[in-house]
Amino acid sequence: MEANRSQNGIQLLLAAEQEAQHIVNAAKNAKMARLRQAKEEAEREIADFRAQMEADFQRRLAESSGDSGANVKRLEQETDAKIEQLKSQASNISPEVVQMLLKYVTTVKN
Repeated sequence: MEANRSQNGIQLLLAAEQEAQHIVNAAKNAKMARLRQAKEEAEREIADFRAQMEADFQRRLAESSGDSGANVKRLEQETDAKIEQLKSQASNISPEVVQMLLKYVTTVKN
């Protein structure tokens, strides 16, 4: 009976060990599945974030390009206005400059 009882104990221990091994394997498989799922979710979030940042970058680039065009146009207008102002000033003092030059050219110094 003693041998029978120890044999049953050994069988019980082996069965418990196999059950524990199944539980550990199931936990490992569940962990691996969860890690794969987390990786896929992270990759999706990264792709969404990258797409959002790219769209934001393109929007800002378009806005700044538009501003650049507006700045160029504004600078051209300011330059044209300044040129007209200088032409006007030059035409106003032109007769005086001509008279002054004639005076110096025609005056003879001994």
